[in-house]
Amino acid sequence: MTEWTDPDAFETLLDKADTREKGHYFEFFEAGETIDHDPGLRLTRAGAEEWMGQTLNHDPAYWRTDAARERDFGEPPIHPDYLLACVMGASVEDCSEKGGYFLGRTGVQFHDPVYSGTEIRVRSTVESTTVSNSRPDYGIVTWRTAGYDADSDDLLVSYERTNMVPRREPTAADGGQMADGGDDDPDESGPSLPQRLFAPEGPHFEDFAAALDRVADDPASAVAYRHERGRTMDDQLVAGLPLATLNTARQHHNRDAMADAPSGDIVAYGDVTRSIALAHARSDEATYRERTFRDETFHDFVTLGDTIYGFTRVLDADPDPGPPRAGEVTFQHIAFNQDQTPVYSGRRTALLQSAHNQ
Repeated sequence: MTEWTDPDAFETLLDKADTREKGHYFEFFEAGETIDHDPGLRLTRAGAEEWMGQTLNHDPAYWRTDAARERDFGEPPIHPDYLLACVMGASVEDCSEKGGYFLGRTGVQFHDPVYSGTEIRVRSTVESTTVSNSRPDYGIVTWRTAGYDADSDDLLVSYERTNMVPRREPTAADGGQMADGGDDDPDESGPSLPQRLFAPEGPHFEDFAAALDRVADDPASAVAYRHERGRTMDDQLVAGLPLATLNTARQHHNRDAMADAPSGDIVAYGDVTRSIALAHARSDEATYRERTFRDETFHDFVTLGDTIYGFTRVLDADPDPGPPRAGEVTFQHIAFNQDQTPVYSGRRTALLQSAHNQ
């Protein structure tokens, strides 16, 4: 009797065997359908601290009790980037494990602070499905996803995200040039780039407000600056952190499957790239609380060995929406690689501490 582990025999067996597949094709999704994801993580300080350490998010309020209490937390909470990545990770097997690239996310809203020991439950609703004009093998799906406290059912974070998802049956392309169906030339009638860029003189709300006042009457100037730190993508960032958040998408850890993909290699989890870029920005701010994120877009592949840097543009500063010792600032953040190619961008609103309450 031939041994099944004989190389020639085993190859023959593999050719005959059906594959028990994971994930879903584009045709599975229908607008209005709700998916309850299982499992969900139990959030821990150890998991959050690993994420923060690897992505350079070193805000002491998320590490030390004294700093947390100064920021009006009862104890060091779970970092919002880690919470978002865990909620997203739990949705991957049902939504995007088949592959296809993370196109963007908007409407990210954090509700109340979340602490170690919280068990999360995740639910997604299919918002829309769209045929890709340029890639007949793929469709485009948008989901509305929310993460809840499994015990209290309190809403923790919510957002809308869009992915390319492989089709079981390809469709005929109609000649479109972009995944979203757009093929128009860029609008060249918009405002030109500023001639002068200014950076705030300090990390507090008043510093950002003063910088915006400086350029308010000068259309040729803007408040924008780059951050010095960079972080090179290694195995822990590209494969380790996604798997630790239950993100099983093959594009982050299966080099064999990705060898023939457009990227040519495994790619970083978008939330890792994003968190690194935001960490660079936060290191130059006196952040008090994260509020919302909008219009998050991933522009290019990030693979092993790429180095991620950060660039920030300040859009608005408002003293009214925050608590007495903080003001609200809206940013546009851009992550770029060693070739100065943008790989991520998004609009962020956060509360920054006031210099008058230090």
